[in-house]
Amino acid sequence: MPLVKLWLPPFTVKLLIYPLLITAFVISTCGLVYELIAGTIASYLLGDSVTQFSTVIGVYLFSMGVGSYLSRFVVKNVIATFIRVELLVGLVGGISASLLFLLFEHVENFRILLYSLVSIIGILIGLEVPLLMRILQDKLEFKDLVSQVFTFDYVGALLASLLFPLVLVPYLGLVRVSFLFGLFNVLVAFWSIRLFKNELKSSTFLNTMAVVLVLALTGGFAFSEKIMTVAETSTFPDPIIFSTSTPYQRIVITGNGKDIRLFLNGNLQFSTRDEYRYHEALVHPGMAALPQAGDILVLGGGDGMAVRELLKYPQVKSIQLVDLDQKMTQLFTEQEILTRINKHSLKDTRVKVLNGDAFVWLRKNDRKFDFIVVDFPDPSNFSLGKLYSDTFYKTLKKSLKPNGLVVIQSTSPYFAKNSYWCVVNTLKASGFYTTPYHAYVPAFGDWGYVIGSQTPFCPGQNYAPGLTYLSPESFNAMLEFPRDMLPTKTAVNRLNNQELVHLFEAEWSEYEAH
Repeated sequence: MPLVKLWLPPFTVKLLIYPLLITAFVISTCGLVYELIAGTIASYLLGDSVTQFSTVIGVYLFSMGVGSYLSRFVVKNVIATFIRVELLVGLVGGISASLLFLLFEHVENFRILLYSLVSIIGILIGLEVPLLMRILQDKLEFKDLVSQVFTFDYVGALLASLLFPLVLVPYLGLVRVSFLFGLFNVLVAFWSIRLFKNELKSSTFLNTMAVVLVLALTGGFAFSEKIMTVAETSTFPDPIIFSTSTPYQRIVITGNGKDIRLFLNGNLQFSTRDEYRYHEALVHPGMAALPQAGDILVLGGGDGMAVRELLKYPQVKSIQLVDLDQKMTQLFTEQEILTRINKHSLKDTRVKVLNGDAFVWLRKNDRKFDFIVVDFPDPSNFSLGKLYSDTFYKTLKKSLKPNGLVVIQSTSPYFAKNSYWCVVNTLKASGFYTTPYHAYVPAFGDWGYVIGSQTPFCPGQNYAPGLTYLSPESFNAMLEFPRDMLPTKTAVNRLNNQELVHLFEAEWSEYEAH
């Protein structure tokens, strides 16, 4: 028996067609958003964004294929089944982000949970379009049916891919986005119940479930920040005083009164107890050797700590800071608890802050600098790994004056020995003289740096007064490496191999496993 009686007037049929085509648009948008949420959370929590997105997309598409295949076994009650699927997608997709964040620290094998959840969502999404097309089959000719459904489907996918990084994540965060689009799926179910009330034997149960899910998901949306706080409380030892998601990373700041810590995607960036050791070691050996350095470039370092150290030198005339994340530089420019730490360095009249991709900026830059400080996060994924490549360093060299210096934070030569020497070897292969050194930072352990120069480096004595940690004598000691951190032969990190990312992941995962 046809789902819609063929004797209905054409106008009435059209009234049903267009809402269903809009439904195709909505469910496609929701489906892609769930996929992007899973991939983003996986890259946040597990690192290596390319691998995580690739595996999530693969599992998701395979599961959609399984769902499409299973749709053939739905013989009766197609409309009711479609509505139930929408309710299930709304439930599972809506809670997916909060579930992943909440269980990350409590599940022994998080990947099993991740891919299981992606598989369930994928199967349900795979059921949606075939069922919808069967609902529409008596209302449109086959060629129109296929073209219109898939047109709305693909337009929805395009909208999701644009809105997700530009609007949804920056302004709502992953957990809210998940609940919001779960609500959209449930509203599609509501819509369908009203649209096909005459075709359904009984809609009481479906209506009740839809109402319950709307209330639950609305509550989840309203309390999403508390959910994230609960999830992160188990991850971080100290109370969270600020947290937010940006298109690029999850920023969490913790504090216990004496110690304030910054975490990006769960990785510690600094502790106020000892960050001076890290930043003094990063900045002052280079500046001490450049008594005339007036024009400085800082890449990364959006917390303003490196800039704070640079401003201790009276000869500094201008500092250009390029950091990808506007939210990061904004926080360390405006938040009082953070500006006290960097001594309001980003508000100094000599400092110009620009938010953008450092690689792109360097390629367009035609200015030369006396000293360049490269303070990027560790190369835990391919988007960061490109900033440690020979291509990047060769581009960097073009922005350096002939007698200028560059210093690069280079991860730990103790915990990630091969990764550290890969950075050094890559810089050397890019045409620089290299001067590797390391410093002990209690919050991190033994940490590595490398100075790059166009002539052999000669340590200077012109240190800024009042340093807490560094001195000419202590720097000389930093140049010496014990036996367990001696240089190793590694491949050069190139854009086409990303050797460093593979080394970094292998070494740190081995350490964390112990």
